[in-house]
Amino acid sequence: MPRLVRPTTNARRKMSFADFGTLTKKRPEKSLTRPIKKNAGRDRFGRISIRHRGGGAKRLYRLIDFKFLPFTGEAVVEALEYDPNRSAFIALIRLSDDTKSYILAADGLKVGDKVTSGAKSLKVASRMTLAEIALGSQIHNIELQPGRGGQLARGAGAWATLSAIEGDYAYIKLPSSEVRKVLVECMASLGSVSNSSYNLVRYSKAGRSRLVGRRPSVRGKAMYPAAHPHGGGEGVNPIGLKRPKTPWGKAALGVKTRRNKRTDKYIISRRKKK
Repeated sequence: MPRLVRPTTNARRKMSFADFGTLTKKRPEKSLTRPIKKNAGRDRFGRISIRHRGGGAKRLYRLIDFKFLPFTGEAVVEALEYDPNRSAFIALIRLSDDTKSYILAADGLKVGDKVTSGAKSLKVASRMTLAEIALGSQIHNIELQPGRGGQLARGAGAWATLSAIEGDYAYIKLPSSEVRKVLVECMASLGSVSNSSYNLVRYSKAGRSRLVGRRPSVRGKAMYPAAHPHGGGEGVNPIGLKRPKTPWGKAALGVKTRRNKRTDKYIISRRKKK
């Protein structure tokens, strides 16, 4: 559960933070970090392509091993660390040849635990092909193509379920409730992603949003008519449209955005609308 703070001011009332009690108090591994160049939501021409981005606290990027390729022996978890670039915690592991790498920390993983890759195992965060994983297991960091690295179920608290295996394909139920076919040669990690209470954290004040790089956003209905389709009117009015629109007049909700028909054959059932 998130950690609440003492309400010494109105801004701190109901403010909460993630529980960092299980993390190791250390600096990140220097050889596995890189500087980040901030673009403040601007493209290569200097124009704003993503609104409401900019500022934020200074960060170092942690090089995460999403592939976690097979190796002989076991790797030891040396530290569990906070990563400012993602919602999940990360784990620093040392392989049998003394090389270190960062992987996504699974829920329940502790310092001193041992994990494997390429060998059949029941240990949390161990990585293997879908063909070697028991049906009904919770998995995360799932590959879509063999050797490409994990692309599915990587956010805090996320996990997918291995539903069935038929021929060369495994059927996976994703966090969105979508069921998708993936080749059994693809790899996945056991368990769910750490920091499962991430969605319960309350920022409670604008200053914390600025620290993560979010700039203020103005409601469309608070603008004048020339600035936004929702704008105009006297006092507090509805948007006056059948459906919401973007500032450029395109439909904003309930519109299909998927354009990749090439992979439609791998989707068994689409996600259920809430």
